[in-house]
Amino acid sequence: MKISLICFSLTGQETGEKLCQGLKKAGMTAELDRKSKYLPDSIQISTSAWAGEKFPVSDALIFIGATGIAVRSIAPYVASKKSDPAVLVIDECGKFVISLLSGHLGGANELTLKTAEILNAVPVVTTATDLHHRFAVDVFAKKNNCSIFNMKAAKEVSAALLAGKRVGFYSEFPIEHDLPEGLIQCDKNGIPVRLVNTASELPAETAEDAAGNSPFTAGKSEPADIDCGIAVTVHTSCNPFPSTTQVVPLCLTLGMGCRKGKEVQGIAEAAQKVLDRSEFYKEAFEQIASIDLKKEEQGILSLSENWHIPFITYTENELKQVPGEFTPSPFVKKITGVDNVCERSAVLASDNGRLLQKKAGENGVTTAVAAREWRIHFE
Repeated sequence: MKISLICFSLTGQETGEKLCQGLKKAGMTAELDRKSKYLPDSIQISTSAWAGEKFPVSDALIFIGATGIAVRSIAPYVASKKSDPAVLVIDECGKFVISLLSGHLGGANELTLKTAEILNAVPVVTTATDLHHRFAVDVFAKKNNCSIFNMKAAKEVSAALLAGKRVGFYSEFPIEHDLPEGLIQCDKNGIPVRLVNTASELPAETAEDAAGNSPFTAGKSEPADIDCGIAVTVHTSCNPFPSTTQVVPLCLTLGMGCRKGKEVQGIAEAAQKVLDRSEFYKEAFEQIASIDLKKEEQGILSLSENWHIPFITYTENELKQVPGEFTPSPFVKKITGVDNVCERSAVLASDNGRLLQKKAGENGVTTAVAAREWRIHFE
């Protein structure tokens, strides 16, 4: 975690230096700047300009001074709770630590508690779900390394839980431990169900499960009076509730093969067809995989850069060892030595995961999608 701090007085500098030492011991990167003509090495730009420089490159900003300074400084740069860094304010004496911005997704609340521990200060956290010890969907998404969509619905989920209302929960993936208080297990249609198996007793998911069917066995249906809910899914079309927050795990691999020198546009179009065909979220893909003969293929490298995910390759022998039944191609075997590149590489890269989408070929590009085993963890 990269943290940028700023202080405005000698006392604030002492607090900042103490905090930097504690944060570094905790494995974080912390850098303290000074803004005062009475402090050595004071920055020459305004505090607002400093905030503008640090906002896009820091995981957190900490102001050691008045809250008003922090608010005015960050105001021009605040955009979205999904992208804004954590912002904290500490009084110069280090008595109070305030979580000011991005408490959940940005990690400000968690950092506030850690900072207060280091300074032996009082943490000030004002988010309602934390105060009432209620489940927070954005915290759940962050801790499970998931993307989250429909933040308006996420607010409705929090409001419903705080009001003591039932909130639906549907998942395409197995769940470890019991659901948090207030969440009701539902099927893919948003209907509450009674579970007859625990997650530990369930068999491995089938490809049909991942396509939208609940891996749980339902008992008698309960009255459907749920207005909002959460869907853990990799599909854009998964909306079980009138207002659905989608939590998308990073668990899919795109396997690819292509004609040598296939143009960048052709590779991009093939990848987009994968998303459109199965209604996958792009954010669910953690990597692209192929044979090492394609490691310098510019079209795939460009796709990797555009999607911001790594491109990994395997040798012919590694792909041959992948267990399972794959769609064979005599032509591909003649060129690469392997009867199938896209399916085998996708499965291997996903730790021998499940093949969700078999080989699809068009215009010199082949694609396949596999999912590694992934489970929901509740603390």
